[in-house]
Amino acid sequence: MPGNRYSFNSSTPKTRLERLLRERELRKFNQSFHLPNEAKDGNREGDPFGNDSPNEGDNGGVPNEEEFLEGFTTGRTVGDAFERQDARPSKQRLLVVANRLPVSAVRKGEDSWQLEISVGGLVSALLGVKEFEARWIGWAGVNVPDEIGQKSLTKALAEKRCIPVFLDEEIVHQYYNGYCNNMLWPLFHYLGLPQEDRLATTRSFQSQFDAYKKANQMFADVVNEHYQNGDVVWCHDYHLMFLPKCLKEYNTEMKVGWFLHTPFPSSEIHRTLPSRSELLRSVLAADLVGFHTYDYARHFVSACTRILGLEGTPEGVEDQGKLTRVAAFPIGIDSDRFVRALELPQVQNHIKELKERFAGRKVMLGVDRLDMIKGIPQKILAFEKFLEENPNWRDKVVLLQIAVPTRTDVPEYQKLTSQVHEIVGRINGRFGTLTTVPIHHLDRSLDFHALCALYAVTDVALVTSLRDGMNLVSYEFVACQASKKGVLILSEFAGAAQSLGAGAILVNPWNITEVAASIGYALNMPADEREKRHWHNFMHVTTHTSQEWAMTFVSELNDTIFEAQLRTRQVPPLLPTKDAIERYLQSNNRLLILGFNSTLTESVDIPGRRGGQIKEMELKLHPDLKEPLKKLCDDPKTTVIILSGSDRGILDDNFSEYNMWLAAENGMFLRLTTGEWMTTMPDNLNMDWVDSVKHVFEYFTERTPRSHFELRETSLVWNYKYADIEFGRLQARDMLQHLWTGPISNASVDVVQGGRSVEVRAVGVTKGAAIDRILGEIVHNRGMKAPIDYVLCIGHFLGKDEDIYTFFEPELPSEPAAAARTKVVEPVKTSATKVSTSKSGSKPSRSKKQQASSTLEKTCNSGSGSGSGWRPTMRQKTSLHEGSSVLDLKGDNYFSCAVGRKRSKARYLLGSLDDVVTLIKDLAEFSRPC
Repeated sequence: MPGNRYSFNSSTPKTRLERLLRERELRKFNQSFHLPNEAKDGNREGDPFGNDSPNEGDNGGVPNEEEFLEGFTTGRTVGDAFERQDARPSKQRLLVVANRLPVSAVRKGEDSWQLEISVGGLVSALLGVKEFEARWIGWAGVNVPDEIGQKSLTKALAEKRCIPVFLDEEIVHQYYNGYCNNMLWPLFHYLGLPQEDRLATTRSFQSQFDAYKKANQMFADVVNEHYQNGDVVWCHDYHLMFLPKCLKEYNTEMKVGWFLHTPFPSSEIHRTLPSRSELLRSVLAADLVGFHTYDYARHFVSACTRILGLEGTPEGVEDQGKLTRVAAFPIGIDSDRFVRALELPQVQNHIKELKERFAGRKVMLGVDRLDMIKGIPQKILAFEKFLEENPNWRDKVVLLQIAVPTRTDVPEYQKLTSQVHEIVGRINGRFGTLTTVPIHHLDRSLDFHALCALYAVTDVALVTSLRDGMNLVSYEFVACQASKKGVLILSEFAGAAQSLGAGAILVNPWNITEVAASIGYALNMPADEREKRHWHNFMHVTTHTSQEWAMTFVSELNDTIFEAQLRTRQVPPLLPTKDAIERYLQSNNRLLILGFNSTLTESVDIPGRRGGQIKEMELKLHPDLKEPLKKLCDDPKTTVIILSGSDRGILDDNFSEYNMWLAAENGMFLRLTTGEWMTTMPDNLNMDWVDSVKHVFEYFTERTPRSHFELRETSLVWNYKYADIEFGRLQARDMLQHLWTGPISNASVDVVQGGRSVEVRAVGVTKGAAIDRILGEIVHNRGMKAPIDYVLCIGHFLGKDEDIYTFFEPELPSEPAAAARTKVVEPVKTSATKVSTSKSGSKPSRSKKQQASSTLEKTCNSGSGSGSGWRPTMRQKTSLHEGSSVLDLKGDNYFSCAVGRKRSKARYLLGSLDDVVTLIKDLAEFSRPC
């Protein structure tokens, strides 16, 4: 953009941070470009709590909520409502999905409706977003059972750019009043699950949860009906935790974000919810999950880690290579609206009246919903204690408490109202006079102008929430304090405490003595300190606006999708099953290499992630694989190898009845099931380190509940899969530090870290390094008359062992495309005791360059004959002692598959153990028995 004061780097941003910074610079430029054209005197009315209350008043040129929602019915977008001259090309559509639409509908006839605009935080946030065309999807707050009413309401709402979801009364009762307000809302605010009549709660829970899932599916159906390719779908709040999963099941390419407007509790609280796992997994289907504060985001990640056993990372939650980004996006307010409102004549008149009314007295203010979490009784009791301890202030200070009624039909709220009234009456009776009282309590809301005036004349604002997602009253107070520069006393349990903590006085609302002392400190605070505190908070409120919040979230969501696409390019595709089976049928000498654990093992279906520890530790072959495996093993054209890290006893217990090869402990021990075990370990393998490592593993097993270790002949494995996740990680880190500085500091060992395990094994002991020697033994034993022309390798291997996948890869691309891979080496001599030992150290799979150089081979007449014109050949001296193997493998006949791992060296993926079972069954159908 030549001539402007911003210089944007024309180069393409390469990193995520660079992209987000570029996006931020462009947003700031656009804002500065459009700002001079915007009106200066907006005076929109609205509810300070983001509740449903109608708007009134003229907006002086700034688009009001009705204009915003209508879109002027001419196809103009959100940006057009703000900037009539904006002529940019079509904008990305944003589908905002919330429980309630920003309008309330009242039926006036069979096919006529009256719509009332309801101002909420979302409407305000999206008012200034010019880059997107917003559509709203939600419930209109009314039951419409007839088709005529639904069609007419849909048409009326379309003019407001809203799309209704029709919920019947029973669904609303079970889903909204039941599960959302009776289960999730109390739990997320640390009030716990309902305690009264526990049996009734238990009985009704499942029906409420079923209704919750059904309602979320109904929202998803409406979204799917109106979704267009490229749309961004932004789901909001605890009412729609199941929605991301429903949407992704419909279209995996859909851009889905989810934002929670309440606190997210610690994992210890969330785990008490019966449906805890389902809800977490459903939310994780979203691409981006947002919270108001880092604390809430951290709690969510911790819950996924501790309850689901997933991997928590600095970026979010990872599940088998799929990353759900989790981040904090503190919401703000439209600060300009409040600043401009203070200039309006009606607000100035209100300010003048209030100053005259409370002349000579300091004004303290509380503005809250009359709710259990707002800490109104604690606030009033703290004020009473302040008056007790400071008699000289009794006629010099007044507390104005605005308590907006909510859920007046619920007994708990009725009880709270009575309690507050009783405390206020007692204090006013104790400290009041005939002409003045210390507390003015109002059980109603104020209009926008009166509220702004009240903020402006306040000396001290009291926000004593016991638990609050954000609390924007504190933001609104700061925005109106340019001249007064009053003091904000803010609960540390409100989300706003993380944003406004620099200028506010943070208190624990449960500590009445602390709050009373803070009131005294605030009333006596020097002017210069008040000004410094106000400046810090005012800068934050005016820069972190609601519009900036919305833009940042959608920008991060788009970038998250971009990052996911980059990762997807690195993820192997799903196995082309049909092609794998066709080439299996066309081949003459097949080799099947199968892992065992998490590949062929029986799944343990026990409620609760940690309920099946004993059963999972007893590795058993999946019952559905017994017959198919037998058919494959009896096929003379097929050689089956079970290659596992498990010890010999476990493989014997599961596979002795099959005609196959067993390779235990990562291939260090080998046997045909009709023969004896032999070792493929090199002669120079040093195992002197085992005893010292064993003592370390025993020590950490004793210190870590529910952990265990396995002592194998060539390795030791410490597993903490069932231990507390965080504690297990700390113990593993401690163990590794101790091992490297002590027992294995000079030993020739490899330390292999799994997802929940630590393994110490001799250097070079990997499945890839062992397969060369294993193939040599197989060829020597069977006297092969034809080369191996088909390889299928399936496993859920550690990263260290995935070199087996690359072992069978074809040679360098520079070779002729039709050239087959030939890889043969000298047989290994075996003794009469069926134990063969390689004469050289084990060697990991070679580089491509080494593989290419080893194709210079010479023919020898030793071996098993020359069937079909093929003769085994001997490698050059560089590979003379690697074992014996025979491969005549074309690239299209090699299929390596990782099971359930999206980050793998394998060519292909199999999603789960069930996919392995299906593939083995399909192959078995075409196998020819002996």
